[in-house]
Amino acid sequence: MMNVYNSLTRRVEELKPLEGNEIRLYTCGPTVYNFAHIGNFRAYAFEDILRRVVQFNGMKIRQVMNLTDVDDKTIRGANAAGIALTDYTKTYKDAFFADLKKLNIQPAEVYPAATDHIPEMIALVQKLMEKGVAYQSEDGSVYFKVREFPGYGKLAHIDFDNQRTGLRCAADEYDKENVGDFALWKAWEESDGPVGWDSPWGRGRPGWHIECSAMSMKYLGETFDLHTGGIDNLFPHHENEIAQAEAATGKEFVRTWMHCAHLRVNGEKMSKSAGNFFTLRDLLEKGYTGREIRYVLINAHYRTGLNFAFTALEDARKALDKIDRCVEGISGSRVEHVERVESAGHIVVPEWAKKCLAEFTEAVNDDLNLPRAFAAVFDLVRQTNGAAATMTKEESDAVLGVFKRMDEVLGVIFFENEKKQEEVPAEVKALLDARAEARKLKNWAESDRLRDEIAALGWTVKDSRDGQSVTKKS
Repeated sequence: MMNVYNSLTRRVEELKPLEGNEIRLYTCGPTVYNFAHIGNFRAYAFEDILRRVVQFNGMKIRQVMNLTDVDDKTIRGANAAGIALTDYTKTYKDAFFADLKKLNIQPAEVYPAATDHIPEMIALVQKLMEKGVAYQSEDGSVYFKVREFPGYGKLAHIDFDNQRTGLRCAADEYDKENVGDFALWKAWEESDGPVGWDSPWGRGRPGWHIECSAMSMKYLGETFDLHTGGIDNLFPHHENEIAQAEAATGKEFVRTWMHCAHLRVNGEKMSKSAGNFFTLRDLLEKGYTGREIRYVLINAHYRTGLNFAFTALEDARKALDKIDRCVEGISGSRVEHVERVESAGHIVVPEWAKKCLAEFTEAVNDDLNLPRAFAAVFDLVRQTNGAAATMTKEESDAVLGVFKRMDEVLGVIFFENEKKQEEVPAEVKALLDARAEARKLKNWAESDRLRDEIAALGWTVKDSRDGQSVTKKS
């Protein structure tokens, strides 16, 4: 049974599909005005773990992640660069998808771009006008009347009567104190330049909040299972999504809401002025891998703040090396051994490995408790190392299968795009052959000397029951 914390009810509840065996999930994607930073990827990594745990429990998933390619920021950026909005945002869309691949984040089923769904947004605004919960202002913009929607504030648990109301919030993003009518359609202004679409209310463009309501309902239905995002999206963005959708349909919009906490860098809020603002590519250029960055991003509970530091990346490198050495020690050739596991029939899993998997499963189903899940992984590493010398080949296959099962959620162990073997130089191959002969003759001193000589050339030798293997030092 998979349990998660529902931000709407503020309770841990069982997550089960509203219909059939499929969870319908909407995740707030990037605003493509710049390269995504590691704070953004904290949210996307959390959502990837959520997606994987749903699948781990035998449920199907249909995930929709929007691409916000028209809003205040994208328009401002395109106009400053003197290029078309589509050309400006394409650079950052392409970069976003490349970054997802680097972090081994599974692709969503649908990535709708806001600019491709303007008709759906106009139709939704029209419906809200017909329902009497929206009005056109003097400048031609259309606003949602929050006072006409009795449930407004239920997600953020706002004491509506004690808030400032009657204001108009024209900006796409604004503070919690500004509880007021928000823009559904923004009338064209000179600063918008060439960006704009014709509508019943004149030329303009959609407000940010209407985009997600329109696109999520198009692809997932008027009521769906799960909506996620960073805690900063809870208000006003998600609150406004609920108001728009439920006022238009009269139905519950989303059953379960989940939000992840902020990422801080060395205990401080990330900002360019503080010099602690990092994109994924900044970290890759410093020599860290996507696997190491992913490890840091997921190895904390999603509802607790994550303090990002370079020491954490160094710790991740050591932790992953420890897992790698254990897995490679029982598998020899990783690819061949994984294929053996997948094609094997019934094999007996050692009781201690079963226990580790049970603890791992309990952890991930307890509101995605990744710290506990990783504790189970390292317990499996410890016990595998202790039993490696006495395990049969069938038991090794079974334990490797447990690691693979855990990695269905974690996505950091069998990270094939970063585990490809580099071509071994002829000089290193000759030393390996000499070392193999020395070990055959039980000349351990010579074996150690050759290992050190190979290490001096930048390669690490690892021994297993299938022989020796060599990897390039990172």
